[in-house]
Amino acid sequence: MSSNGNTVLVTGGAGYIGSHTCKMLADTGYTPVVVDNLSTGSPWSVQWGELEECDIRDGEKLNQIFERYRPVAVMHFAAKAYVGESVEKPDIYYNNNVIGTMSLLDCMHQNSVQQLVFSSTCATYGTPDQVPIDETCLQAPINPYGMSKFIAERMMADYGLAYGLRFVALRYFNAAGGDPDAEIGEAHDPETHLIPLILDAAAGTRDQIQVYGTDYDTPDGTCIRDYIHVTDIADAHVLALKHLLEDGDSQFLNLGNNQGFSVHEVIAAAKRVTGRDFDVKEVARRPGDPAQLVSNSTLAEKTLGWIPKRSDIDIQIEDAWRWHMKYYQHN
Repeated sequence: MSSNGNTVLVTGGAGYIGSHTCKMLADTGYTPVVVDNLSTGSPWSVQWGELEECDIRDGEKLNQIFERYRPVAVMHFAAKAYVGESVEKPDIYYNNNVIGTMSLLDCMHQNSVQQLVFSSTCATYGTPDQVPIDETCLQAPINPYGMSKFIAERMMADYGLAYGLRFVALRYFNAAGGDPDAEIGEAHDPETHLIPLILDAAAGTRDQIQVYGTDYDTPDGTCIRDYIHVTDIADAHVLALKHLLEDGDSQFLNLGNNQGFSVHEVIAAAKRVTGRDFDVKEVARRPGDPAQLVSNSTLAEKTLGWIPKRSDIDIQIEDAWRWHMKYYQHN
């Protein structure tokens, strides 16, 4: 099967952010082909393009997929992504995220595919030396997950120097929300993200929501995070792809809304949007949670022309809630 000139290989395309990006790729005239081992991804989320069940560490099988579809570019989402688990099982994270990325880069090199959009993370900054965080901030990861993404970024830079790979690494902050049409959405197992956990409490499937730490140096004492809508992240990936296909240079770019919301503010927004009350329990801090993580994303706006369209926290929660109610009615 030869490429039609707009085929994009999407590793981890059965996951939360990957599936939303596949929808946006299809909506903008590209043909996504999902490569996923389905260890955490969901087959039901692959609704745009073919699914090739494959672990990216299987170089032989991956190479066959490259030969079959001849993609013009790759989007790389496939990764283990739980911070706590990465501390307990670093071997799994380095094997999956680092060795897997190296296998993918080697396949790209062998098949002369030179464009890569990479799903990176603000976790590469660790505890930031300034807030808002821009791309000049020191990268000093404080857990194996962040370190595995940082190493992958360095590998891409080295492959760029040696072999001409061009890439855009998108370091995003807290992905949130869901497809406005509610065709796909967030459904992790286990779920660790704040907004779906809050919505569980609003839906009555969770007894309460726990707030970890109320003594941070923030206005209301709870952690502040920058929540970025998943469709805005998907949009940035498509813009990054166009940037590369138009011979743009390699970039490391933050994706956020340049504003943060505290845990208490997110809970208040969820009660407002859902019209439901639920129990909130304040408990001790978790180790390793910085007080504030807020992005400065002006470089992405300048480089890609990217403007977030769903930055309002109420809109993010409305979209997530619509999906949440639909998904849990059927599962």
